[in-house]
Amino acid sequence: MAENVILLSDFTDSRFRTAFQTYFHELDISVKDWDGLFREMDEEKVNQAFLLTGVGGEALGFLQFQTASFTHWFLEEPFGFIREFWVAPAFRRRGYGSLLLERTEAYFLEHGAYRAILTADDAAAFYLAHGYKKAPGIQAKNNMEVFSKTLA
Repeated sequence: MAENVILLSDFTDSRFRTAFQTYFHELDISVKDWDGLFREMDEEKVNQAFLLTGVGGEALGFLQFQTASFTHWFLEEPFGFIREFWVAPAFRRRGYGSLLLERTEAYFLEHGAYRAILTADDAAAFYLAHGYKKAPGIQAKNNMEVFSKTLA
């Protein structure tokens, strides 16, 4: 596996943009203003991504994430939220998705988030195999199933 994993917080990287557009195309999601979408990602100042590139620099996949907190007047729990996750079809089932997920979970731990949360509609088996469990007490606004994993 000859890969390079790059941490991004600036979504002007053309490799990320191309990969993200390919991902949305696979999901049959159309976007009228791609520049506006990427500008919004940047302006939120909380989004980050690990971009996986091959030997020639091409994007093989990415995992976009952010850290956030569940906040109550008395308690607060930081957590890592996995927003978008994609590996190019030709590179699936080769360990690249696991690599991106492991890097992201390590990032969460390094930054004080001991739980990872995500929604999934078609990759549930992948997440279950990586220690995630269904989180029936958490409701997603997109009505997708929510998965959670305690990292420490």
